[in-house]
Amino acid sequence: MSRFLTLALFVLLVVVGGSLIGVNNVPGEWYQSLAKPPFNPPNWIFAPVWTILYVLIAVAGWRIWRERSTRGAMTAWWVQLGLNFLWSPVFFTLNSIGLALLVILALLVTIIVFIRIAWDRDRISAVLFIPYLAWVAFATLLNASIWFLN
Repeated sequence: MSRFLTLALFVLLVVVGGSLIGVNNVPGEWYQSLAKPPFNPPNWIFAPVWTILYVLIAVAGWRIWRERSTRGAMTAWWVQLGLNFLWSPVFFTLNSIGLALLVILALLVTIIVFIRIAWDRDRISAVLFIPYLAWVAFATLLNASIWFLN
């Protein structure tokens, strides 16, 4: 399979998968009724930020997949994707702030594990995950703040 076709499949999986999760787990009345910290960003910011992050996640996964000798990194990549896709249904559909906090903490750890494993094998993939790490760290703080306030 051509490397660009494989890249397209990674991007399609992550961006379309993430978009479908987002569309099917939108913030509704329950979320609007929650007390939020003053640093809570406006809702419109999440879609463009996540689209950019999903492209970076896809490219990093594709690069690691091409290496073939990075089994631990690829495992961490799949685990983080699963946790990423799990968070929105837990938070917005199940309305479970505490469980969502546990999911996002696990996601944060898995992102760090991916970066650490990838750092020596494909530094570009590791660096592609740094904006993702920063955003998920912020989202973890936001989730924890909402849990504390409610």
